Amino acid sequence: MPLSPDPYAALRNAARYVRQFRRKTFVVLLDGPVIGDARLRRAACEQIALLWTFSIQPVVVHGAGPELDTPFDAMSAKVRMDLLADLQAAGVPCVGLSGVDAGLLKARRRSGEASAESEAGRAGNYNLVGDIESVDTRLLQHLRSGDYVPVLAPLAGDPSGAVYNASADTVAATVAVALAAEKLFFLLPTPGLLRRQEDPASLIPQATLTELAALEQEGQLGGALRSKAYAIRSALVGGVGSVHLVSGMQPNALLEEVFTNEGSGTMVLREAPRGPGGSA
Repeated sequence: MPLSPDPYAALRNAARYVRQFRRKTFVVLLDGPVIGDARLRRAACEQIALLWTFSIQPVVVHGAGPELDTPFDAMSAKVRMDLLADLQAAGVPCVGLSGVDAGLLKARRRSGEASAESEAGRAGNYNLVGDIESVDTRLLQHLRSGDYVPVLAPLAGDPSGAVYNASADTVAATVAVALAAEKLFFLLPTPGLLRRQEDPASLIPQATLTELAALEQEGQLGGALRSKAYAIRSALVGGVGSVHLVSGMQPNALLEEVFTNEGSGTMVLREAPRGPGGSA
C-alpha cells in the first residue's frame, strides 16, 4: 500500500511565508465586482482575516461597486458598511476611514474640474475629482499599533475644506508607498495579467515594469488593468516590494498568491530579481 502524502507539507510551506511576512504591511484594494458582489466580498474578507491572524498588517482600500455612477453616493455608503460588517464577521477589528479623517490624504483639484469654491458649498457633494498630493500616516500607524485594520475610502480634502473624490487605484498605491508596504494587491475579475485578454490560460505569473509597459503598448491590457498601470508603476518606483494582480472571483486566490511557491496571479516587480527567487 503506497504511503500517503505528508498531510502537513502544505502547512510547513505556508509557515515559511508566515515567518517571512509577519508584521509586514500588505495594502489590498477591493473595488468593482469584488466589492459589489456579497459572496465575493465575503470571500475576500475571510482571506484578509487570515492574513491578519498570521500577524500580517493589512490596510484595505476600497472603491465603489460596479453599478455606481457616483463613487460616494448613498448606495456606495451601503457597500462601504457591508464591507466593514463582513470584515467584522470574519473576526477583523477594522476601522472605517476616509482620507479626510485627520487630514490623512491631501489633494488638489484636478485641472478642468469645476471651481472648488463654488462646489464646496453644496452639502454632501463629493463629485469633485482631486489628485493626491500628500499622505499623513499618523492615524494609520496609531490604529495599526492597536492591531486594528484601517479600511480607507478614497476621499481627500484640501485646506479650504473641499472634499475630493480620488482614484482608488492611486490611493492604494500612494498609501502603500507611504507605509513602505511589502506588497500591494489588486483583486481583479481576471486571474491576473493575461498575455491574451480573453484567455485565462495565458496568465503571466511574473512581470517587470518594462514588460508591463510593452504589454500596454501592444494593447494587451484590458480596461481594468489600463487604469491600474500607472498605480502599479508609482508603487514600485516608490519602493513597494511587489504588486500582485490576483483574481477576486476565486475564493482562495489571495492566500495562494501569498502562501504558495506557485502563486495564483501575477507578481509585478520593478525589475527582474537577481538569482533564484520564489513567486511570493
